[in-house]
Amino acid sequence: MVYRKLTDTVARRIERDRDQGWVNPWRAIDSMVLRRDCSHDRPSLWRPAFVRDAEKILNSPYYNRLSDKTQVFSFFKNDDLTRRSLHVQLVSRIARSIGSVLGLNNDLIESIALGHDIGHTPFGHAGERFLSALYHAHTGCYFDHNVHSVRVLDGIFRHNLSLQTLSGILCHNGEFEQQEYHPRPVEGFEEFDVLLQRCRTHEAPIKSLVPSTLEGCVVRICDMIAYVGKDRQDVERAAEKDTVPTFEATEVGVHNAEIINNLAVDLIENSYGKDHLMLSEGAFVALRGIKQENYQLIYDNERVNQTNEDVVKGMFGRLYEQLRADLLAGDERSYVFRHHVSFVEQRRNRYRETQPYRDEQPDQVVIDYLASMTDDYFVDLHTRLFPHEATVSYIPYFKGE
Repeated sequence: MVYRKLTDTVARRIERDRDQGWVNPWRAIDSMVLRRDCSHDRPSLWRPAFVRDAEKILNSPYYNRLSDKTQVFSFFKNDDLTRRSLHVQLVSRIARSIGSVLGLNNDLIESIALGHDIGHTPFGHAGERFLSALYHAHTGCYFDHNVHSVRVLDGIFRHNLSLQTLSGILCHNGEFEQQEYHPRPVEGFEEFDVLLQRCRTHEAPIKSLVPSTLEGCVVRICDMIAYVGKDRQDVERAAEKDTVPTFEATEVGVHNAEIINNLAVDLIENSYGKDHLMLSEGAFVALRGIKQENYQLIYDNERVNQTNEDVVKGMFGRLYEQLRADLLAGDERSYVFRHHVSFVEQRRNRYRETQPYRDEQPDQVVIDYLASMTDDYFVDLHTRLFPHEATVSYIPYFKGE
């Protein structure tokens, strides 16, 4: 393994700037924070503007559920495999390490990182695809987890988060790598809301989103840095010995630790003192190649990942239709009322919200409920409602022993 270091030239420049008290002119400034309601959530000495955002997200009613939402390997009973809560922590840690060296606002970085996946579905990206297809069939709209993360924090529960944090969450999508990241400022919530709605009603905008701050750009690239190597580490734990993939060597390494280190060093080396983030050509090509190889050898490899995706797709369909029918019928005995609507309404009382949650569109409420579920809750609810239908078959801890 090879762990790169910053060049002496850049390292000396950073040390000199620190000694001289240099402040990055492109960092997000607390005094520029924008909120929907400026009458409260004013910063204090011990709770600055973006610290308040991070704390609100950590205490959001759905944050706990990240601990039982799987990342990639959804069908293994194995606590060594990454859950979404760990992924969020890894993104936050890597991004804050890089942000600290670049002189950025680490409180904003933390708040974006903590909130970026709070709207993710059970069963990872497969669940996201199934839910989007159902939503589109009924409404013509699309479901994307980054858009729904904003809805959780700014729609289901009005946390009054800053525009800077919400923009970073909306634009974090780690499926679209770039060599350069130039922030695209958002003037206010009116412009942000238009963009948010376009992402719900059209497929194309989600692919062209750009964070409004350098801090958001750091989180976006660190989302990829955090998962491409970790997924390789996980597959070594999950797969049978004869199915563990052999990965090709790249300029930034093969294994998780060296990929994280070498991409972080390259990003700092090429971004320090600039108004944008940049990877070298070699690092960018390597990152793109690692992702492509991961798709080939992990995500799309049924022999390694051993998915039950057809079964899960059927489960999503049955639950969606049943819960939607219950809402349209106003059946208060349904779990969608007892376990979801009542849960949201009780907690909405703590925030400044005027519209009753049960008055929202039924398909939106179904989407909110299904996306909020952990993997285990999803399976248990399906078993309760459809005891004779196929359900997930997990690979046990002691398979073959």
